[in-house]
Amino acid sequence: MKNYLEHKGYIGTIEFSAEDRVFYGKLQGINDLVTFEGTSVDELESAFKEAVSDYIETCKSLNKTPEKTYKGTFNVRVPKELHQQTALLAAKKGLNLNEVVKIALSYIVEHENVLKIDISK
Repeated sequence: MKNYLEHKGYIGTIEFSAEDRVFYGKLQGINDLVTFEGTSVDELESAFKEAVSDYIETCKSLNKTPEKTYKGTFNVRVPKELHQQTALLAAKKGLNLNEVVKIALSYIVEHENVLKIDISK
């Protein structure tokens, strides 16, 4: 089961407001806030595709890159024990902690189905 929409390389979240009886979402991976909504799945999907197309056209007319620019650095908070185990593993393998994290993230991106497991521990 997929809880997101994809169109032209863009991802949109999917949420539901029981109070308003409407599906809604927003585009991910961009610097701006672009939302969409619909009262049915078909309406939501149509609104999402329209939002993507409108956003791309708006960016083109403004001579702006639509995708968010990522720096390549971010902070990761993990339990102390996991930090220690990962640092020791890195040392055993002759790597630094950053290299181990890059390997782990690359693996997850290539095998995204592993995220179905409970990693909240």
